[in-house]
Amino acid sequence: MHEIDLKKYQVRTDLILDSIVHQNLRDLEKKERLHGKIRTTEVYLDAKSAKTLDKMEGTYLTISFIDITDSSRQEQLGEVLVEELTHLLELSGIKATDKCFVVGLGNRESTPDALGPKVIDDILVTKYLFDFDPSQVSKEYRNVSAFIPGVMGSTGIESSDVILGIIERTKPDFLIVIDALAASNIDRCNKTIQLTDTGIHPGSGVGNSRKEISKATIGIPVIAIGVPTIVDAVTIVSDTIQFMLKQFSYNKENLRNHRHKLIPSIHRNYLNHQTNLTAKEKEQLLGMVGMLEEDQMKSLIFEVLTPIGYNLMVTPKEVDFVIEKLSKVISRSINQCLHPKLRKELEQRKSDKT
Repeated sequence: MHEIDLKKYQVRTDLILDSIVHQNLRDLEKKERLHGKIRTTEVYLDAKSAKTLDKMEGTYLTISFIDITDSSRQEQLGEVLVEELTHLLELSGIKATDKCFVVGLGNRESTPDALGPKVIDDILVTKYLFDFDPSQVSKEYRNVSAFIPGVMGSTGIESSDVILGIIERTKPDFLIVIDALAASNIDRCNKTIQLTDTGIHPGSGVGNSRKEISKATIGIPVIAIGVPTIVDAVTIVSDTIQFMLKQFSYNKENLRNHRHKLIPSIHRNYLNHQTNLTAKEKEQLLGMVGMLEEDQMKSLIFEVLTPIGYNLMVTPKEVDFVIEKLSKVISRSINQCLHPKLRKELEQRKSDKT
């Protein structure tokens, strides 16, 4: 049988939870918080675990949700994001009076990569008011500036260099950077928001890594907010095979279930079913491929697709709608988190509902 070289396969993901699963660090301590159907997972990477995962040392918050197709779900997600972003700012030692610089990375002309620029469109900018006359600005508003640096393919300049130049002139106390990410799990695409105090490597999830934007490179704390909007073809094919095994196992276990037979096949939800197949059954279903472990299967698919240029980066067909909604939720949450007055208005609305 063909020998599978796992070293050739590089996981295309920016998400800490994907990396933990891939490196089999499931025993890493995690704190979980439930907000209805929205789950927040907090992970702290020390120097050792950060090296193992090839990530930066620090705190990672992952907000997982089902969807944001209606206003009530968008509002609930926004409330959770405000709470978690406030928590991360406190962990980073950022004070209420510190000046903030918000940067939206990405390419507005490419919808899956347009999240950062679209968020900046709705950020409440107040720096010019403070520059004009700080005494006339309410203490319930923070000094906030914002910028879209564009992409290196258009400007010819590294985003980190542009950001650093602005920071040296305007002297903000901390940076919030928003960017689209890549995932190695279909379930997380457009259904996850990752926050971290470690900064960001733009383009790393698609193999196009640019200069790091972090406290080490620009000299001030960096809070990164990202949403995975794409997955690669290797992930899609591999996940599909795993779904086939899951569905086969689900149907086998419900073979004598008469209720099951009344449910049309297109409505049988087997997603949360635990696959329970023997090695022989997997081989009967998929041949030699069925005998491979999941990582080996991904590596094999990677070897097949990469040489012919078919390991495409893929985004869901409804990405236009989702990016529009997510950008609004994130921008409103950043505004409410940075400006106490807006946060009080949010809390008042919550109080009125109860």
